[in-house]
Amino acid sequence: LLNINVGGKLFQIAYKVLAQYPITRLGKLALYTDPVKKLQLCDDYLVQKNEYFFDRDPSIFHYIFHFYRSGVLWVMDEMCPSNFVEEIEYWGIHLKYSQRCCRILFEEKRDELSEYLKIEKELEAELEPLESGAQFDGRFLGRFRKMVWNLIENPYSSVPAKIIAVMSSFFVLISIVGMTLSTVEEMKNKTGKMWMEQMEMICAIFFTSEYIMRLISSSSFKNFLRAAFNAIDLVAILPFYIQILFENLDDGDMQYHEELHKVENVSKLGKVLKLIKLMRIFRILKLARHSTGLRAFSFTMRQCYQQVCCLLLFIAMGVFTFSALIHSVEHDVPGTDFTSIPCAWWWAAVSLSTVGYGDTVPDTILGRMVAFVCISFGIILNGMPISILYNKFSDYYAKLKAHEMSQ
Repeated sequence: LLNINVGGKLFQIAYKVLAQYPITRLGKLALYTDPVKKLQLCDDYLVQKNEYFFDRDPSIFHYIFHFYRSGVLWVMDEMCPSNFVEEIEYWGIHLKYSQRCCRILFEEKRDELSEYLKIEKELEAELEPLESGAQFDGRFLGRFRKMVWNLIENPYSSVPAKIIAVMSSFFVLISIVGMTLSTVEEMKNKTGKMWMEQMEMICAIFFTSEYIMRLISSSSFKNFLRAAFNAIDLVAILPFYIQILFENLDDGDMQYHEELHKVENVSKLGKVLKLIKLMRIFRILKLARHSTGLRAFSFTMRQCYQQVCCLLLFIAMGVFTFSALIHSVEHDVPGTDFTSIPCAWWWAAVSLSTVGYGDTVPDTILGRMVAFVCISFGIILNGMPISILYNKFSDYYAKLKAHEMSQ
């Protein structure tokens, strides 16, 4: 018998049993005749008791010991998958020796643990800033840039930094309200237009100053441009300056075209200007920088993109299927709106989403039966991913909030 001491517990295994598995650590220990090679396989050797000592977990070695006796590796659910894999790799035993049912459950548990650790790492990275205060040590104007970085990127560093973060959210809301009021007919007079322009100028100046401060406090210009939040900040300030540029071009072109009696290009320029003004709506994305809820929502969409894509695929399949069915039973009805399958796409999409505008409805009994099946399918389809997305969102939000409070 081979005497093995694992973590203070003694085990005895026959040499002939160990020799059946020559690739394993204990199999090599039983087959080697060179004492030096044997000592390389264990942590210590007790000459008086003829024991080979291993400084490993004795609770897991019980399953290794059972494997040599029965030829089957048992896997228990309460074990940590990472620790168990590390132990069996040390002893040179492959997971293939376990039963298929145990192996499937174990691999699923290990994949879940890996996915959990991956998500935890990504959640921590979600709150970590791109820069750190230590990166400014020894750089040009390092102390000044670190102070600016704390003001603009670390709202918990001081009271002025917190005030800047609140002001950033406040100006975003003011900008969105101003853009909304500018479309109201009563605000299109001269006085209202002047107030809206002044409000837009103040917001643009603040956003520009904020962007410049972030650019100054960045240690890497390339990483600064790659950051998503910085791209959002750039999109937030560009419409204001592009609008000024286009308005100046508009004035110059107007004088030129009035002389030549050609105003087509001016009208096209006006449409482009309206599109540029509409880009200001993207400023609301700046709130995600200071909103844990928006970050959790964005993180949920990134983690659940496969489920969302499947949902969109099922919706597209339902739209094509039910639009074809409703057209086949309604196209002969006089005055019907279902003159073709593409014309029925809108009805199918509205019915699947359970909104039901009622602008297009079937007239025949068979068409109403198709509509009932379509609506029922939409309820089932929309109900499936809601619980998954909500549970993950609430989980990610709680973890982001916990990480934020710990920082």
